[in-house]
Amino acid sequence: MSKLDIKKIESLSDLIALKADYFAASNGPLDGMWHFGFVAMATHFGFYEDDTLIGYLCINDEGYILQFHLAQEAKIDKRDLFKLIAQGNSQVIGTLKGAFVSTAESDYLSLCLDNSVGFKVNALMYQALKSRPIATEIGLSLSLASADQLSEFVDFAASNIGAPKAWLTGYYENLINRNELLGYWEKGELLACGECRFFDDYQTEYADLGVIVAQAERGEGLATRVLAWLSMHADEKGLKAICSTESTNVPAQKAISRAGFATSNRIVQFDFERFDS
Repeated sequence: MSKLDIKKIESLSDLIALKADYFAASNGPLDGMWHFGFVAMATHFGFYEDDTLIGYLCINDEGYILQFHLAQEAKIDKRDLFKLIAQGNSQVIGTLKGAFVSTAESDYLSLCLDNSVGFKVNALMYQALKSRPIATEIGLSLSLASADQLSEFVDFAASNIGAPKAWLTGYYENLINRNELLGYWEKGELLACGECRFFDDYQTEYADLGVIVAQAERGEGLATRVLAWLSMHADEKGLKAICSTESTNVPAQKAISRAGFATSNRIVQFDFERFDS
């Protein structure tokens, strides 16, 4: 019988092939912020059979699994392994609170359903439809942000969504360097910022969109127009536009739908039963 070991992964480059399999197995595009933002900051553990890496999982700082995958050639039953981890019986991983998973990740979703005591929808995931607003209906144009505008974008986002400036500075600096941050100004005032994020690895046929509108301008259709422009921008690059929003953000959901997007998948938070009491 093969021996299973669980070890912390020190270099994500060890997981390139397994991550490629993971994305290929999904039944739709995965959310960019979750899988290339939160997952990149999570702690990864590898599953080894006779010293061969045959799978992995990653866990955020709050104790939630964000990805779980076993290669087809793995000998261990994935249901048994996931149950062992979910019940806190791995000395290497320890006790977990639960998992976040999208409905586009069917294998991982099934395992979470088998081991959860409750769940709630965290976010809605959208894809652009073929019939969307045309350029003449959008009525605005966005411009790429430049390095000397970094502080303007940081101040704008901090005041309109409350995100910490230290995090925004690094995040926006990277987007500017990659030509992925855009702004909409009127009379010299920044009223909206948009993100059109490209993927370096996996699902490279997609562009992940985001938008922030000044609080004073909300409710006037600006978010819809910015998203429609960003979607057109992605089209021009030969990419399919995707985006997401929180399940509780009804105004954003309406704006996204009016911009020509439809949702069929969700990001779900699962809670595991605690066995450590």
